[in-house]
Amino acid sequence: MLNDAFKALSDPTRRRILELLTEGDLTAGEIAGYFDISKPSVSHHLNVLKSSDLVLDERRGQNIVYSLNMTVFQELMKWFFDFSKGGNK
Repeated sequence: MLNDAFKALSDPTRRRILELLTEGDLTAGEIAGYFDISKPSVSHHLNVLKSSDLVLDERRGQNIVYSLNMTVFQELMKWFFDFSKGGNK
């Protein structure tokens, strides 16, 4: 799971989407409004983030709302902490 998360984090657009979601949940349309790229491109980035479990999606009426999955971020932070302490040998 962490490999998928690192791959997802390697893209600056996906990192920016994650930054936006730290402010609160957003729909795909709201996220797309922050970028000068096509909506299908935004959808692709959201799918990569979902498949890496960094982002959760929930249908609310006619919209799909995206939010951060903090559990995965906690696992990433644990990995970084363990790595910095030499615990991942």
